[in-house]
Amino acid sequence: MASEGSDRAACEVWFYHLERTGLDQALPELLEKTLQRGWKAIVRSSAAERIDHLDGWLWSYRDESFLPHAPSDEPGAARQPILLTTSEENPNQADALFLIDGAEPGELDGYKRCVVLFDGGDDDQLRNARRQWSAVKARGFPVSYWKQQARGWEKQA
Repeated sequence: MASEGSDRAACEVWFYHLERTGLDQALPELLEKTLQRGWKAIVRSSAAERIDHLDGWLWSYRDESFLPHAPSDEPGAARQPILLTTSEENPNQADALFLIDGAEPGELDGYKRCVVLFDGGDDDQLRNARRQWSAVKARGFPVSYWKQQARGWEKQA
């Protein structure tokens, strides 16, 4: 629940509607921006297979770069700037939580931002994102909706 009367600001929840690229293209770019801010991140999926895929992908998505990360079940994973997980824990004290594949936000205390990425071409993901929007808004978190454009993202709400 959003902290009422607390000195800490409530976690912002941003919904990213993927329309022009898939998750494999959008997520690394968003993670790079997160690290540039000096933040740590958690990428939470509802599917263990996605964690396995991303573990390989984030090392090789671009020839001149990689994103330092680890699956949460590896030794020393809590020291990583980016953790890949299906769990609701935050062992690396991440500032940003990325939700993919319909993963649920759970408790958002301690996060500065939660980013929900969903595929605009998938009816199940659209329905889930709408449900999550209503739920986090009802919990009192500030929410915004970003739609993918030809270049970058545009805030819609």
